[in-house]
Amino acid sequence: MNPAQRTRIKVCGLTREADVDAAVAAGVDALGFVLYAPSARFVSPERAAELAQRLPPFVTPVLLFVNAEPQFIAQALALLPQALLQFHGDESPEQCTRYGRPFLRAARLPASDAPEPAGPGFDLLEYAQEFSAAQAILLDAHVEGYGGGGKTFNWSRLPTNVNAHLVLSGGLTPANVTDGIAQVRPRCQTLSVDVSSGVEVSKGIKSADKIHQFVAAVRAADEQLAHSHVRLPPT
Repeated sequence: MNPAQRTRIKVCGLTREADVDAAVAAGVDALGFVLYAPSARFVSPERAAELAQRLPPFVTPVLLFVNAEPQFIAQALALLPQALLQFHGDESPEQCTRYGRPFLRAARLPASDAPEPAGPGFDLLEYAQEFSAAQAILLDAHVEGYGGGGKTFNWSRLPTNVNAHLVLSGGLTPANVTDGIAQVRPRCQTLSVDVSSGVEVSKGIKSADKIHQFVAAVRAADEQLAHSHVRLPPT
């Protein structure tokens, strides 16, 4: 792990032009659009494409699907050919790779307030191997239904040697993201972060101030890690 690495930031669940503009102004790397109808943050492919037109170069739109029909995904990709895919349901590796596009695969880990498993728990190392074609594994808290519901999971339970790029999600806020980065980044190849409810005033309605606070907290974490790993040059 490179201690000087810049943590990439994704804000998910965008529904309004003002929030897209605020996230871009804050310097985020990717914006997520939820194409899952039961979600309070749902947008149609047409609406996602409309919002994504506001993105400048090098800011990536991400389309989130949950057990979607292939024709629905193909329709969305036709409207947003530059988008990254994110699979949040029960999709198999074959279902994720069939589109020939880079994708993120969500892993649903027990929420912090969940009881300890009686038997073998979720095996992230095995999961990362199964979805080795993914650009990254996105870590989210397992709750009823799909999505993290703004809940965290116990970061200290993660393996210390995950041979994958990870995206930390699930209950992140400006107040806890610095600690999350410090705990999780040493455990993987690279770490990015993904926030939704932690920068909202209500579901699907973001706060520009909270987005800026979140980005500032991530940059502070990067600074802390870089300085904590300073090594003297050889003499």
